[in-house]
Amino acid sequence: MQVIGFNLTKILIERQEKTDTKLEIQQNIGVDDISKDSIDISKEEVIKIKFNYTVDYNKGEFAKIELKGQVILLPTKDELKQITKSWDDKQIPENIKLPLFNFIKSKCDVKTLSLEDEFALPLHIPFPKLAIKPKEE
Repeated sequence: MQVIGFNLTKILIERQEKTDTKLEIQQNIGVDDISKDSIDISKEEVIKIKFNYTVDYNKGEFAKIELKGQVILLPTKDELKQITKSWDDKQIPENIKLPLFNFIKSKCDVKTLSLEDEFALPLHIPFPKLAIKPKEE
């Protein structure tokens, strides 16, 4: 299965002046809809997955970032059947869910880090830090 498209349809960020409690940051990825579709560049049917990605600071009481968008996949015929059948029960096959969520997270994390910087919010994922390594003798 190939990812052939990704786009955001909504970006929402809200921030309060300050918080008096210890900061807790939670991330969530959800799938709103999965549907078959056709596109001009392929004769094969594609899968359109509408998703939402949120980062909540203190359960949204201090700040909240919400991204919505869609991913377009070009599945094999077997994958197409498997995905559409599973979605009838609002489930995503495990062999597709993990790579899909990792892809969504990697794309959304980049945008979210930029928004956090612009709104002076703590980063939701730690940045690696450089350190001096002592010389070996």
